[in-house]
Amino acid sequence: IILIETIFDTLNAKAAIFAAEEIFIEKGVRLPVMISGTITDLSGRTLSGQTPTAFWHSVRHANPFTIGLNCALGANAMRAHLAELSGVANTFTCAYPNAGLPNEFGRYDESPEFMAAQIEDFAREGLVNVVGGCCGSTPEHIRAIAEAVRKYPPRAIPDITPKMRLSGLEPFTLTEEIPFVNVGERTNVTGSAKFRKLITAGDYVAALDVARDQVANGAQIIDINMDEGLIDSKKAMVEYLNLIAAEPDIARVPVMVDSSKWEIIEAGLKCVQGKPLVNSISMKEGEEAFLHHARLVRAYGAAVVVMAFDEDGQADTKARKVEICTRAYKLLTEQAGFPPEDIVFDPNVFAIATGIEEHDNYGVDFIEAAGEITATLPHVHISGGVSNLSFSFRGNEPVREAMHAVFLYHAIQRGMDMGIVNAGQLAVYDTIEPALREACEDVVLNRMPRAGGTATERMLEIAERFKGTAGQEAKERDLAWRDLPVEQRISHALVNGITEFIDADTEEARLAAERPLHVIEGPLMAGMNVVGDLFGAGKMFLP
Repeated sequence: IILIETIFDTLNAKAAIFAAEEIFIEKGVRLPVMISGTITDLSGRTLSGQTPTAFWHSVRHANPFTIGLNCALGANAMRAHLAELSGVANTFTCAYPNAGLPNEFGRYDESPEFMAAQIEDFAREGLVNVVGGCCGSTPEHIRAIAEAVRKYPPRAIPDITPKMRLSGLEPFTLTEEIPFVNVGERTNVTGSAKFRKLITAGDYVAALDVARDQVANGAQIIDINMDEGLIDSKKAMVEYLNLIAAEPDIARVPVMVDSSKWEIIEAGLKCVQGKPLVNSISMKEGEEAFLHHARLVRAYGAAVVVMAFDEDGQADTKARKVEICTRAYKLLTEQAGFPPEDIVFDPNVFAIATGIEEHDNYGVDFIEAAGEITATLPHVHISGGVSNLSFSFRGNEPVREAMHAVFLYHAIQRGMDMGIVNAGQLAVYDTIEPALREACEDVVLNRMPRAGGTATERMLEIAERFKGTAGQEAKERDLAWRDLPVEQRISHALVNGITEFIDADTEEARLAAERPLHVIEGPLMAGMNVVGDLFGAGKMFLP
């Protein structure tokens, strides 16, 4: 048995798991692996900041014989964290606490009988399969524990539904209740001029603020890309990820390690203690290279984005997108042992309304391919670089934001559940100016406008009206809504994410209400109902 124990830094544990797997392959043998973390204080986290569930998500790719906790706190303080692990882990659980905390002489005071009684509670409640003792325990302690738990059946392993489970310092599970995952795009040197300038100048402190803003604006995952020819991209990726690890308000969410170069992806994976996403691998160099990269992604404990790209190039039609993704799915699940729920397909979002007729159906091809892929390949996910869609309108932010909202509204209904976006600039579908929304519908769905002409011609005509104006930020600065009654102002602020006036408006509503609770039950709840309806309909995008 290989025992990886007293883990306070999950990155070290992942390195041990990777090393064990290498030796198993080299020697042609496979031993059971036991993994045991340590909760170091009453925060309920490891020393490196992870919750028990985030810790499990980070190491579950090892398919361990047991997962559990040891050392640090005594049995009584361990119970809640063990119960959390017991509820999420689809393998045996193990607990071997200290005999309490050391006294001023470095000795442990819990008697065998006292410690055994506490661990008996674990067994009685069905939390454990393997028990023992760590620091301060003696043969007498172990004998008493064995006798105390002998009469209880071992914990039943729960049936865990296959879902994508990622982690930063905190766990993230993609469930049916989350129709769309915002992957923050601004920490990408190829997509953000501001971020590129900061990284090129070596101003990593300011670059951390870009990531922090993305998380604050609702990004559930942050995409990190350092593919810039003027810098050492591998070094930049490692340095930035290491800095993020020391920032809990950023590191709480999972990261997407993004590069077109495998050596940069691998360097990034070696820095991440959580369970990240890799963006991306493809069959561009053939099946052998694809499988090699896929197996390494799996060994590093990451989920993967697979581009619809093969030996013949990028897929641009629905048929090609479906064919490539289906072929990749079979290779991943049948030859690389990849869990299907950890596979994300990117069927390629291309620019539309470019004036080139061959591009007119790109939006439809993506949307329809997403529908067929999710219908025929169980448990997979669909993502894409949403800003690519509106590339021909760069500089016209209101139009770009409207195009993205319309595209997502239709793509989400067909299975797209993730996208690389600017989390702070996603328009609300129902608030888009009607003529602009109709023009966006025409170009996204490649349909003839009611006013005649082509969809692109109509889009260009409408777009001229919005040139020189800002997008979502301008909506937040437009103060005409301040003339509305206070109940409507609160609802407007909730829907549009405007916090500037919320204290004053809430106080005004409180003074006008019979009881403070009426403010919550009235305008605040009404606004949240609007947000909930828009979110559920795929017309608004929230964390």
